[in-house]
Amino acid sequence: MTPIEAAIAQTPGLGSPVVTNPLQPGVLMTFRNPLDYSAVWSLQQEFHAERRLGNREDTLMLLQHLPVYTAGRRTRPVHLHPEVGSSGDLGIPVVTVNRGGSVTYHGPGQLVAYPILALSRYAQGAKAYVHMLEEVLIRTLRGWDIHGYRVARAPGIWSRDRQGEAKIASIGARIDRGITLHGFALNVTNDLVPFSRIVPCGLEGCRMTSMAQIRHTSVSVHVVAEELAKTFSTVFHVEWTHASLEAS
Repeated sequence: MTPIEAAIAQTPGLGSPVVTNPLQPGVLMTFRNPLDYSAVWSLQQEFHAERRLGNREDTLMLLQHLPVYTAGRRTRPVHLHPEVGSSGDLGIPVVTVNRGGSVTYHGPGQLVAYPILALSRYAQGAKAYVHMLEEVLIRTLRGWDIHGYRVARAPGIWSRDRQGEAKIASIGARIDRGITLHGFALNVTNDLVPFSRIVPCGLEGCRMTSMAQIRHTSVSVHVVAEELAKTFSTVFHVEWTHASLEAS
């Protein structure tokens, strides 16, 4: 039994949390074309400041990134292969970020979600919040007949493909003065090769998979984004107002 399989065996059965508070207003922002990470990080910081001051409703950003490695606070040099740590993998930049977790890869075909939320409206702490994000992912995957599940001490969602155990979604969140930042990434139809040049999420032996790889067919990122937004609305009990920017 691998360490990952052993962790799964130890994972307790957890219920499916659904917020029962009054319906909260929220802003949903979707972007059709892949965006540069630094531009999106600037938007997150702007929205975070507005939300903290009460000048913005809770906001969910759904998008794809141009190729980038992001290294969270738990990243260690051994988590990046030498060629990645020194000059980037085939021109893919490495960006240090202030979220939890270790290093991961983002690129076209991967759906990234950034919730900018007042946490106290939805969850009593970071652990409960991450559990709710995992629930959104599990339910979304179920719509494509993909069984996603949690693994003890390894935030994110796991599944199985032809090669066995693999991680399909990563979570890296931060809570700053009661407002959430960063979020999660769901592998839909993205290139998985860049993951082979890092230790994904700092988990030795972790292999990544995608919805397309499990289903053996193409999957639309935009359709997945639409369904994930609906599922997020159900789990967090939010009613979305759609908004857009010229960059979308």
